[in-house]
Amino acid sequence: MISEEPQQQLPVVETADLNDRASAEFPTRATMVGVMRDARRRVAIERVDPEIDAGRFPIKRTVGERVTVEADVFADGHDELACVVMYRPADEPVWRESPMRLVVNDRWRGEFTVERQHPHLYTIEGWVDHFHTWSRDLLRRLEAGQDVAVELRIGAALVKAAARRAEGADLEALQGSARDLLGGRGPEVGLSEELAGLMARYPDRRFATRYDRELGVSVDRERARFSAWYEMFPRSASAEPGRHGTFADVEARLPYVAEMGFDVLYLPPIHPIGRSFRKGSNNSVTATADDPGSPWAIGGPEGGHKSIHPELGSLEDFRSLVGAAHSHGLEVALDIAFQASPDHPYVKEHPEWFQARPDGTIQYAENPPKKYQDIYPFDFESAAWRSLWLELLSVFEFWIEQGVHIFRVDNPHTKSFPFWEWVIGDLRARHPDLIFLAEAFTRPKVMYRLAKLGFTQSYTYFAWRSAAWEFREYFTELTRGQPRDFFRFNLWPNTPDILTEFVQTSGRAGSALRFVLAATLGASYGVYGPTFELVETAPLAPGREDYRNSEKYEIRHWQLDRPGTLSPLIARVNAIRREHPALHHDRTIRFLNTDNENLLAYAKTSPDGSDVVATVVNLDPVWRQSGWIDLPAVQIPGQPTYAVHDLLNGGEYQWRTSGWNYVELDPSQTPAHVFHVERSLIAEDSVGG
Repeated sequence: MISEEPQQQLPVVETADLNDRASAEFPTRATMVGVMRDARRRVAIERVDPEIDAGRFPIKRTVGERVTVEADVFADGHDELACVVMYRPADEPVWRESPMRLVVNDRWRGEFTVERQHPHLYTIEGWVDHFHTWSRDLLRRLEAGQDVAVELRIGAALVKAAARRAEGADLEALQGSARDLLGGRGPEVGLSEELAGLMARYPDRRFATRYDRELGVSVDRERARFSAWYEMFPRSASAEPGRHGTFADVEARLPYVAEMGFDVLYLPPIHPIGRSFRKGSNNSVTATADDPGSPWAIGGPEGGHKSIHPELGSLEDFRSLVGAAHSHGLEVALDIAFQASPDHPYVKEHPEWFQARPDGTIQYAENPPKKYQDIYPFDFESAAWRSLWLELLSVFEFWIEQGVHIFRVDNPHTKSFPFWEWVIGDLRARHPDLIFLAEAFTRPKVMYRLAKLGFTQSYTYFAWRSAAWEFREYFTELTRGQPRDFFRFNLWPNTPDILTEFVQTSGRAGSALRFVLAATLGASYGVYGPTFELVETAPLAPGREDYRNSEKYEIRHWQLDRPGTLSPLIARVNAIRREHPALHHDRTIRFLNTDNENLLAYAKTSPDGSDVVATVVNLDPVWRQSGWIDLPAVQIPGQPTYAVHDLLNGGEYQWRTSGWNYVELDPSQTPAHVFHVERSLIAEDSVGG
């Protein structure tokens, strides 16, 4: 029987006593003292999920999102247990609690919601629930016809103890229940839901076990989770052929970008461009006097990372663009490339930030056998690394002052891991609404590490996945495995550096289907335009992923109303995305069975279960494909069919409640069906979050 006596001091154990024990049994004094101190804390808590690298890194969520926590919680013997997930904003001292429930095999689950944009903490606490154990055994004894007089006295003592932890009406109710347990209605009272609820509010947690780690949640604004990016080169924005574009030209194009439904306008580097070893058109190592060079060769006589290319305009012009973008519902994202052209002021002012070669020259960027002589990488192993870090921090701070709060970071995997953890942590502490997109097409573990260190979103291998099984395998890894809690993917069918063979060879239909995949598989996606919507897919050479006449090395002029543009499709899909919360999230994606591997089918559900969108994409850009899709539906008595609405193409279809239904897609007409399905019709285990 559990009493409410004060917790007694444990006996003092002398070092000599422990040293006399067998070393194999008690290796150290500290171990033994720890065991004795926790002897009445019988609950074990293991395999907490989510937990990133033993709590070294926080999980990621956005404001209003739920955090579902699971753990193995168990104890010796057969007592019933109770446990809670404890959580709080990191700047608040008081823990809040949410109950956890037993799922199966000692696995418990609970959840909480992060309600404001601030880092949160969470942990788990579990304890032996003596009252629940008592009521369970009381029922068993009654069913066996046993005398329960003594058991009712034990129960009354437990209830009296709970009354001492209660107050107000609950105190009076518990005291009354304790008296009733000893009367004629004892068994009825002891098994009542009312008493069980009261006892759950005032448990005996003196010997509760708290998980030995406080785990973190990094909380971002919604755009960190749900966004549509449009990349364009400002120097190619001129309405007149042959003229260098300006920020004013970009302003004039804002309605075009906004009407397609994008919310992030991403600009490649806007800084002065170096002249030494400048690249010519089509990445030629020999440039003419008219070649503008690559924007990623940053720095010249006009300045470096805190300066603007003179032909684009002034700093005031840039601030005007940022303000105008906001008025169109767009945010400007800026490319941050931490590298320097040979003409960058840093090269003369701070040669200690670069790696010197034995011949006295500075090491330029290389990926043998490729040479990038127009770029000098920073040396993150320099003895002057502290001053380098501070200067690079100041680059971010400068552009934040100009109104930029989203940064696409070029090749972060070639810079120091500790630097990114420090600089992003420092900036986010002062500017919590910042978003950082990592452009790191490299090994998965490196990409994951960057995400753990603080990058908000990440590029992926999406562009190189083509077969249905590849999509299922890859996105199951990202959304069902551990990466789901720290790796937010941003899907791009093309970039200035990526023109895949599939896009090169599949025409307008291929670009259309890749777009629908990116925009519906991912809550965040982007396209590099106008090349994408105008289906500009000519490669530099067979087998190359470079564009012919790439904007990286020359100024282009675009006829935005060219026949065959994908802009109407883009606008329609972006409107669907905004209207349907199911497409605002990634962790709820479920792939659906098909009998044709040319059809990729998947469904997404909003976290509250109110919205379900099922997408079927024809992966064949040439031939009509048909087949059967399995969307498991609840059997509706007397109703053999139910309606699904095609949000992309219009129309309503009657689908059978048996689950398997027929679809047919002609790539010359449409790349996909995007169906809205009533949530009440869908089986919980088929598309739930």
